[in-house]
Amino acid sequence: MARVMVVDDSPTDKAHLKQMLERAGYEVLEAASGQAAIELARTQRPDCVVMDVVMPGVNGFQATRTLSKDPATATIPIVVVSSKSQETDRLWALRQGAREYVVKPVKEAELLDKIRTVIGG
Repeated sequence: MARVMVVDDSPTDKAHLKQMLERAGYEVLEAASGQAAIELARTQRPDCVVMDVVMPGVNGFQATRTLSKDPATATIPIVVVSSKSQETDRLWALRQGAREYVVKPVKEAELLDKIRTVIGG
């Protein structure tokens, strides 16, 4: 069973994403901030990270850049999930190291398809 880490400072959004992923058969790890995500990714090595952008402290773009540049976590694919719907936001996320970008509100089929694509399953 693949492990997916959900990173979101909104308990509601995090619970919603967790429910979707568990229904699809994934084991879910949770982090409420970019900094917590970086630390958890280094110790738990999830198969994929689903990363919110707008968070206090280390935001999702910064956490994505940190994870994608760290040799210990660079191979973990990141799917950014954000309310930011501009093409420039998507391109910026990809430049920071994200593999995919999903706009909130999240469509379950779209998110699961992108996760399967990045983890090769």
